[in-house]
Amino acid sequence: MTVVLETEGNAAIELYGNDTDEPEFKPGWRFFLIFLSLAIITLAASLDATSLSVALPIIASKLHGSAIEAFWAGTSFLLSSTVIMPSFGSFSHIFGRKPLLITAMISFLAGSIISAAANNFVVLLVGRSWQGIGAGGIISLTEIIITDLVPLQERGKWYGIVSAVWSVGSVTGPIIGGVFAQSVTWRWIFWINIPIIGVGFTCVVIFLKQRMTRQESLKVQLCRVDWLGTILFIGATTGLLIPITWGGVMYPWSSPRTLTPFIVGVLGLAIFGPYEYYISKEPMVRLSIFNRPTSCIVYFQAFLHGIVLWSLLYYGPFFFEGVRGYSPVISGVAMFPETFTIAPVAAFTGIVVSMTGKYRWALWGGWILTCVGFGLLYIEDARTPNVTWVSLNIIPGVGMGMLFTSMALAIPAACNPIDMAHAVSVYTFFRVFGNCVGVAISGAVFQNQIKHNLLAYPLLASLAEKYSEDAAALVEIIKVMENSPIKDQIIQAYADSLKTVWITMSAVSGLALFSNFWVKAYTLQKSLVTEQGFLHKKKPSDAEESLQSQLHTISGDQSFTNSNEPNSSHECGISEKKSIFSKSLLAKVTGEKKIDNAPKEEKPFRIVKIKDSKSKSHKFIIRNANHTEKKL
Repeated sequence: MTVVLETEGNAAIELYGNDTDEPEFKPGWRFFLIFLSLAIITLAASLDATSLSVALPIIASKLHGSAIEAFWAGTSFLLSSTVIMPSFGSFSHIFGRKPLLITAMISFLAGSIISAAANNFVVLLVGRSWQGIGAGGIISLTEIIITDLVPLQERGKWYGIVSAVWSVGSVTGPIIGGVFAQSVTWRWIFWINIPIIGVGFTCVVIFLKQRMTRQESLKVQLCRVDWLGTILFIGATTGLLIPITWGGVMYPWSSPRTLTPFIVGVLGLAIFGPYEYYISKEPMVRLSIFNRPTSCIVYFQAFLHGIVLWSLLYYGPFFFEGVRGYSPVISGVAMFPETFTIAPVAAFTGIVVSMTGKYRWALWGGWILTCVGFGLLYIEDARTPNVTWVSLNIIPGVGMGMLFTSMALAIPAACNPIDMAHAVSVYTFFRVFGNCVGVAISGAVFQNQIKHNLLAYPLLASLAEKYSEDAAALVEIIKVMENSPIKDQIIQAYADSLKTVWITMSAVSGLALFSNFWVKAYTLQKSLVTEQGFLHKKKPSDAEESLQSQLHTISGDQSFTNSNEPNSSHECGISEKKSIFSKSLLAKVTGEKKIDNAPKEEKPFRIVKIKDSKSKSHKFIIRNANHTEKKL
């Protein structure tokens, strides 16, 4: 027997087995090679996100660039990677994960080569933008592909490993960038990506073989793309992020150059939502992923997590450079108590969540530790003993590590199985969008507070406006000053300003902690639902073949013509004779609480979802091979 759940647009989802007799997840060698390749390219993307920060002054000197050009060399990467993420996720549902992942790697590689060969900042900015586009695709598609290949119950440990790899890359990036810039050449920051991406690219091309949901021509696929929605979304998010990025740095927050694009961005998103809901035939963002309050709350938490994480990664080194007087490389090492706890804690949390099937404890614990940890950073100043600041910095690192994995599992647990990949893509976007906003919020808080603090010292009042413009530039001023009471006052003002940043981040974490009251516990025991699982021939003796998902999206009536052929290329390693359909699984797939009238006959049939375009409601009917219909 074959069961097919048909969705909109002539697509159908083929179901094998049942929810009580699901094959055990036993990944084979090919899975491990695919996962290794995903981890490798994730490492490359995370390294490039932070490696340029320490090297920017040296690059600006070598290329004779201005401070603004150096600022955009770092910002262009984060901006382009953020706005492109949902588009990669949306396109992957149409063109396939593998082609889009290959496209992302090529973009990242091309950007690396352009940046490495740059002789001026214009070329460098172009290269960094292409790198950002590729990195956005890599980050988004990595989590989507894991969703395709790993059952939800087992997904925690694999998400934990990816989160650990990302945090390791983010932490070591500034150190590697500083070493290259000071000891060899800054160009090696980009050249080093070629062998890393080369290994990942080779493994993906050879071993990642996924079955496309539909066999369509390129023309049909292009017609399915939500072009207007994509343009609206990219334009609107760019309009929001550009003023958030340069507000207070290039232009005042009250400047028309800051307010105008921000207002345009807000209006663009206001148009994008109704367009996706009422007009788009195949929306870029499925609005059904926002149906449950838990999903919306966790998206909100992912956004706040991005804010506090990037505030720590960006302003933490300034404390060690400006207040403690460390070099850029040593400042990166001094961040280890926070950042190197994120990686193992994320992996450990994923393992525990997979074993227990519960994630709410990690959300509560993670936000409590993050909130308290940022509050305790208020204690730090120039005279804090080493053992004290090391101990204090561990606490927020543990909290944020717990949140990486628990939020990544709460989202798919709360959404419908057929929406998992879409939900994961949007979750990743919110987290990275929070990174951009976090730097902006922390920058605004720091600027206002440092100006206020400097005005309190009569000898520094005249310099308050100038010194408050750029936190990084003030660090360089402090370094070249001779020891004097004025220098001590600037350092104290700098430390007090950072304390305000930490208290603000503690309040943001407290808001996320409070939102946990609306997060419900959903089971992780869900059948693996994927539109693009492994493509391989039936090999019942191979443990990896049992990994094939119970659900696959196919087109037309292919399931009726092929489902009884023993050598069919789309069989998933579960014997047709042993395939048993259960009412509870049907209820899980359709989203209905109870199914009383499922067919009893052992014949191919399909479950068809019919949507009313006016009322937006839907119903399910059973249609057998003779096209006899029965309402569920």
